[in-house]
Amino acid sequence: MGRLRMRTFIAVPLDDAARRRVSKLLKVMAAADPEVKWVEPENLHFTLQFLGEIDAREVVAICRAVRGVVERTAPFTLETAGVGCFPNARRPRTLWVGAREGREELMALHAALETELLQLGTYRREDREYSPHLTLGRVKSDEITPQLRETLDGHVDWKGGQQIVSEIHVMSSELTREGPLYTVVSRERLRGEAASG
Repeated sequence: MGRLRMRTFIAVPLDDAARRRVSKLLKVMAAADPEVKWVEPENLHFTLQFLGEIDAREVVAICRAVRGVVERTAPFTLETAGVGCFPNARRPRTLWVGAREGREELMALHAALETELLQLGTYRREDREYSPHLTLGRVKSDEITPQLRETLDGHVDWKGGQQIVSEIHVMSSELTREGPLYTVVSRERLRGEAASG
């Protein structure tokens, strides 16, 4: 019998208010180009690390490693802001919302988690540099509609408000015909002390 595998990632969840604001933006985008594979509002998150398919028995060690990192990290303010695309505006493949305030903290968490996961041997460093973002949609065709291009241009300076990041989720992802089904495997609370000014 084969070992049980789990498609796993580590993410910062959106609070309800941030999710509502991004959902409104998603509706505007989807109306401009229904051919894009848009992310369901309940699946929106900032990925910190994507581990891919792992042996389910490794999950406990991964959760412990995440806990070790976040216990040393103080809660922080995260502002969702700006809209863009990867790899570039001429040939967009992934449409995203970025992070303004809190971006440095997300990058520090990513780096600290990477160090721990590399030591566990459950993770291979990604080739591309980490860029904190919320994926809004994936472009399936070679072109996006002129309406969507115009909508993207008009939302470059979009502001989605602030939230406090107080926990990190270890998630599993099951790929279905309707799209990915996400399950929270563990919630790890940020317990570090904020630096006093």
